[in-house]
Amino acid sequence: MQYQNDLLQSSIPPKQKKSNYVNHLILGLVCAILATASYAFFSVKSTSSTLDEIALTIPDITTNIEQPIKLPDTNNTLLETSTTPSKASHKPSMQSLSTVWQEHKIKPGESLSAIFSKNKLSKSDLHKIVHANNIGSQFATIRAGKSLMIGLNIAGELSHLTYKKSPYEELKATRLEDGNFNVELSLKKIERRISSASVTIHSSLFVDGISAGLSNQTIMQLADIFAWDIDFALDIRENDQFFVLYESLYINDKPIGTGNILAAKFINQGHPTTAIRFKDPTGKTSYYTPKGNSMRKAFIRTPIPFARISSRFNLKRKHPVLNRIRAHKGVDYAARTGTPIKATGDGKITFRGKQRGYGNVVIIQHGQQYSTLYAHMSKFRKGQRRGSHINQGDIIGYVGQTGLASGPHLHYEFRINGKHRNPLTVSFPNSNPIQKKYKTAFLAQAKPLLNQLESLNKTQLAQKIQ
Repeated sequence: MQYQNDLLQSSIPPKQKKSNYVNHLILGLVCAILATASYAFFSVKSTSSTLDEIALTIPDITTNIEQPIKLPDTNNTLLETSTTPSKASHKPSMQSLSTVWQEHKIKPGESLSAIFSKNKLSKSDLHKIVHANNIGSQFATIRAGKSLMIGLNIAGELSHLTYKKSPYEELKATRLEDGNFNVELSLKKIERRISSASVTIHSSLFVDGISAGLSNQTIMQLADIFAWDIDFALDIRENDQFFVLYESLYINDKPIGTGNILAAKFINQGHPTTAIRFKDPTGKTSYYTPKGNSMRKAFIRTPIPFARISSRFNLKRKHPVLNRIRAHKGVDYAARTGTPIKATGDGKITFRGKQRGYGNVVIIQHGQQYSTLYAHMSKFRKGQRRGSHINQGDIIGYVGQTGLASGPHLHYEFRINGKHRNPLTVSFPNSNPIQKKYKTAFLAQAKPLLNQLESLNKTQLAQKIQ
């Protein structure tokens, strides 16, 4: 009866009534199916069902529906994040495997091969890393005191190897899917700021330099720059002064150390010497006087920096062991056994062995006119022999007490055309000046640095007057 009243109130033609009743029936069934599907779908979150289980509980309802049913956005998100990977992506890449890290502190004398053995790592992986590319070989230069970070994947294989060479350099080896390794050197951006220091020497170059805030590295650089003109063991006097402009290095606004000395002025016994750093377009870097003459001489003044002179050049000296007058044709530098000895100039080794009272001796010929002799060595530097070419500053041996020596020291001789000269006073030939084609660029770069050095000098003088 109610059904008839509904038909009367509607405007549907009588012929369509039966058809609409069927349609209503179908629509009701669809709604019931949707309700069942909705309950199954929304229960996923609470029951942690897998998507395969969900597929079994939801009938296929799209066959006879012209427009696909759109699920709510939140449910679509759930479907996206829970999608089961295809067969092609079932095998994860080595990069995506979780990594277990362990740190290995490098001990003195410990090689990379020894470290791999101690940590039960594959020697094959070691070979792959070192030969991965032209950077891989840098892993062989690890230093004691630093650390290697070793990363292992869930299979226990080496997946990562990291070595921090410096505050701004890091070596990284990463296993690829094919089992090989990619090695790269990551560099952090370094900011270089100019710092300055004014120092008056009262105790020593090192003590007063450290007190002024300079690093050991900067002080050693300073000594190297002026090594051709100043003997820092003999020539330094109280109230000598130096002024220095140098680089301070920062990463992310944090100081990490010091860089190059840009300019310096040393006043030794009232005599000023100034050095300016210059890098020419070919990449050659050196220090020059304000006029462009090289600070580098053919010889450095001393083979052992900062060593104490125990005996000077004296042709009438009484020998401490033989107890009779015997000319001392060189200079003795007292130092502990094992102290490195440096060649004072470029040249070629003409003798390397034992020589009577001199004990272990090295003689270097520097061109046709000059030669130097180094005696009483405890041992020679490995890898050198007679005929080896030696560069200025190369270590050639170590202080000892071989031969007729009353204590560990180096006996050093300087000869010109075979005649002995006093190494402390002999005049050394200069190296080549800056090339003329670079002179203008050098003078332009030197001017502001010289002005800053002069400003430091004036400030120091003003402080003394006050």
